[in-house]
Amino acid sequence: MEDTGQRRGRSIAMTAAEVDDFLTGERTCRVATVGGDGSPHVAPLWFVWDGAALWLNSLVRSQRWTDLQRDPRVSVVVDAGTEFAELRGVEISGRAVVVGDVPRTAEPDPALARPEELFAGKYAGGASFAPDGRHAWLRITPDKRVSWDFRKNPALRMAGPPSGDS
Repeated sequence: MEDTGQRRGRSIAMTAAEVDDFLTGERTCRVATVGGDGSPHVAPLWFVWDGAALWLNSLVRSQRWTDLQRDPRVSVVVDAGTEFAELRGVEISGRAVVVGDVPRTAEPDPALARPEELFAGKYAGGASFAPDGRHAWLRITPDKRVSWDFRKNPALRMAGPPSGDS
């Protein structure tokens, strides 16, 4: 997938391969939904990336789930880095689609085989995925994807830490 909507900062944008590696390796994202009163709700969550879509295993009795059932629009940020010149990340915007049963049962579901395999490998050391009867799967296929990797900016590497307010 080509990054869409990224006009500024193309010089520090990640390549498709870099985005895949980054999303495969990072463990926590921040999911932003729209509340019933229009206010944003942001919460951290584990995720997996299958190369085309971001998969969230969400509690079905959560504010996030309630928000997404009312309005499936979602933005997700995955970021890393400590020092300013090390910051990197990916923002994905799209619509959350429920895949499989709600809540997820142990009944085999071919549509969930890959995300559950990835989830088990990433968070359970390769053990098989074990549904707990409280979570269900959401798939977010990016409508828009923006990435940044400040390590690619030679001016930041040479300048040192920023001065003043950020």
